[in-house]
Amino acid sequence: MCDTLVRITEAGVLFAKNSDRDPNEAQVVEYHPSSDHGPGRLRVTHTDIDQADHTHAVLISRPWWMWGAEIGANEHGVVIGNEAVFTKVPHEKTDGLIGMDLLRLGLERAVTAEEAVGVITALLERHGQGGSCGHTSDLRYDNSFIVADGREAWVLETAGREWAAERVDRTRSISNAITLGRDADLVSSGLVRHAVDEGWSRSATQ
Repeated sequence: MCDTLVRITEAGVLFAKNSDRDPNEAQVVEYHPSSDHGPGRLRVTHTDIDQADHTHAVLISRPWWMWGAEIGANEHGVVIGNEAVFTKVPHEKTDGLIGMDLLRLGLERAVTAEEAVGVITALLERHGQGGSCGHTSDLRYDNSFIVADGREAWVLETAGREWAAERVDRTRSISNAITLGRDADLVSSGLVRHAVDEGWSRSATQ
């Protein structure tokens, strides 16, 4: 299992992550400077999306074969780590963004942790998530994230195109399981209705 941990202290925010990728799957540590872009498309791991007008400088660690990253930080002090989570939501039939793509996109397009949560969730709702995340096998999963900056941190968990997010009080860790429940601070507009329709919740209040 892999894990991500954050601790908010008076001196700042401490952040750590380990990774349990496939054996012999090298991770590349890369720096990408900030850049301005004209209109166009961006090719990520399995699909392409609209490019942003400006992307921030990032330092990332990514499995060599994918566009996205397992962990990274940007020039504004935003740092993100992701974890695989396995949910009841069926995978989409067409490939979309994988969790590592969403992580890098959040770093490239946001200047605060809260803004990165907004970037990731907007892209998730628009493009969905899907496609193999495995180097040697067709491994597909949803994703959770800890997103932090120098002042605060968030836990963001996803299931298909639905999501929930919670601001971290002092200390949080995530691994390969969903942790958020009724105390989430933010949720996607269709999350509760989807859970009721699928029979996972008896009503919007239970």
